[in-house]
Amino acid sequence: MNQKLKSELTQQLIIEKSFKLFYKNGFSKTSIPEIMQETGLSKGAFYHHFKNKNELGEKVISDIVSKRIYNNMIAPLNNYRNENVIGLLCRVFTERIQNFSIEEKEFGCPANNLINEIGCSDSTFRKILRQLINDWKAMLIEVLEYGKLKKEIRKNVNSSSVAIYLISGFEGVRGIRKVFDNDEILLEYLESMKSHISQLA
Repeated sequence: MNQKLKSELTQQLIIEKSFKLFYKNGFSKTSIPEIMQETGLSKGAFYHHFKNKNELGEKVISDIVSKRIYNNMIAPLNNYRNENVIGLLCRVFTERIQNFSIEEKEFGCPANNLINEIGCSDSTFRKILRQLINDWKAMLIEVLEYGKLKKEIRKNVNSSSVAIYLISGFEGVRGIRKVFDNDEILLEYLESMKSHISQLA
């Protein structure tokens, strides 16, 4: 294995192990020694790839957290030109919740956890996390506006308001699920979410 590939794989290992620790224990409570213990690498290996934990946190958000939201919540909306918009929105949010792993139910949303923990305390994190939410919001607005053109969504619907409502509700119920440790909370959210989306027609 050449040195460049080995270096890339080492960096990726650190990022992946860090994501799991941040997700389970929180960013602030996770130390560099804990990360390196999980990877089986030396502390020197960490500082070869990252200046500090904040730089690592930025990579975790861009390489893993952002991709999770893109793959699960943004990319599935890209087919809006070929589907009924109401049905598509209901399906994307429903399928995501129904496919939550035990870990995702227990620990909630990685992005939301980071927003609540460090989103306001670090300007770099805030910028990255804000962009992530803005990308998601922009995709929802695009879908809703196309729905208006197809006359599947009422013209007087404020697409921006609906987008942030859907994101906030989805992220919020994931936090509430952690507190109650009960899937009934998710089912109640789905019922309310479907009702709200249907009223957009």
